[in-house]
Amino acid sequence: MASVPEATPQERLLRYNDGAVALHWLTALLVVAQVTVGFTFAGMERGPARGDLFTVHKSIGATILILALVRLAWRLLHPPPPFPTELPRWERVASVWAHRAFYLLLILLPLTGLMAVSGGAEADGRTSTPLLGGIPLPLIPGISEDAGERLGGAHELLVFITLAILVLHVAAALKHQIQRHRAAGRMPPFRTPGEHPLPSP
Repeated sequence: MASVPEATPQERLLRYNDGAVALHWLTALLVVAQVTVGFTFAGMERGPARGDLFTVHKSIGATILILALVRLAWRLLHPPPPFPTELPRWERVASVWAHRAFYLLLILLPLTGLMAVSGGAEADGRTSTPLLGGIPLPLIPGISEDAGERLGGAHELLVFITLAILVLHVAAALKHQIQRHRAAGRMPPFRTPGEHPLPSP
């Protein structure tokens, strides 16, 4: 992992480039949808309606995994804009590690979900699970039913960890907006009052 970037003097604040912005908000939309669907079907009785919603949940999860990998590749090829000099170091450190945790969770959540669904698949003769449109998602062989249940518990735990970090992330963004801090302008469509940030290369 790269070290925490230092803040650099800037006459004009740099913002994330258009690709990073699009990936950020698309991911945010999918995560909100996924959490909503997940908690909804988890409280439903077993039946066709619950099964259909579970298919939606699996499909969104597969999409999030692909998007997370694309986003990680984009991040490695396009470093984020530097922090403004007035942002305290502890906030820079917290921001960097929160982002790293998000990338890890966005990969681990779909994978643990797939592992949980794969539990006992060989014994049942299943090799795939259907996504929307009947697209078959290959299951992971060699996972017992008991292991699948434990992985399902780990999946649920990761969901709550993700929600906790998400709440902190939103709280930090709101804090910068309320304080009219220049850091608020790094992620469009937000802007620092009176300043027009420049796009990052």
